[in-house]
Amino acid sequence: MTEGTVAFPLAGDDAKTWYRVTGDLKADGPAPLVVLHGGPGGTHDYLLSLVDLADGRAVVHYDQLGSGRCTHYPDRGADFWTPELFVRELHNLVDALGIRDGHHVLGQSWGGFLAQEYALTQPAGLRSLVLADTAASFPDFVAACNGLRAELPPEVEATLRRHEEAGTTEDPEYAEACNVFYRRHLCRADPWPDEVVEAFNWIERDPTVYHTMNGPSEFHVVGNLRDWDITARLPSIRVPTLLVSGRYDEATPRIMRAISTRIPVCDWVLFDESSHMPHVEEEARFLEVVGAFLRRIEA
Repeated sequence: MTEGTVAFPLAGDDAKTWYRVTGDLKADGPAPLVVLHGGPGGTHDYLLSLVDLADGRAVVHYDQLGSGRCTHYPDRGADFWTPELFVRELHNLVDALGIRDGHHVLGQSWGGFLAQEYALTQPAGLRSLVLADTAASFPDFVAACNGLRAELPPEVEATLRRHEEAGTTEDPEYAEACNVFYRRHLCRADPWPDEVVEAFNWIERDPTVYHTMNGPSEFHVVGNLRDWDITARLPSIRVPTLLVSGRYDEATPRIMRAISTRIPVCDWVLFDESSHMPHVEEEARFLEVVGAFLRRIEA
């Protein structure tokens, strides 16, 4: 395992992207897998189980700009934090690591948004996509989350609504109410693994990106991503694609079906015992499914 940073001058002279490579980026091995974390504003930590895919194949994790171990810009606003910025960062990382000629991309949650945007730039060397627990329309995603929210205990819903209407979503009581939703539809493992907790801790340390692009919670979305929708562009994704999601996922089966019916070459696997993190909740099966897909693409 090696770690490092690459300069990302398009974001500023001091901007650096932190990365971690498990395995060997040798040219004669299987194409590496680049892993895109969620949030936006999360970190790679909660996706570390994917290092087990590094069996002759390199796996690249990285923290996106403004997150985790990368350069932070807490004073920059919505005009800076855009999907286009993160697509440029991914292109920059692929070039810096010398894997332009062949690579796979796995994006989870917001990372899936980013993976789709990246694929739509028709990058040279992209061999496949894995889209995990994601959406092609943020309005549809938020609507699905709010449908699940309506199933919460009435007192939890009342707490959420009271703080949202009062503008007091920083109150610990609001976070506690959100946690009821998250334990049902984000990660059903009990207790949460340390790496999942750590990814959330990073957002708390610097919530700039999450609050600017998303908002205070998964279902109270007031950030600049609120109108993001690329559903009509999905037929232009030209690489084989695997969708994975959980039965209890906030990215509901209806959301995933909207993607699966529009990408020309697309398979979808539903994990019956999982919510938003089947890579944690059903880790062994998740790694088996993704690994088999990658091997089939390269056969």
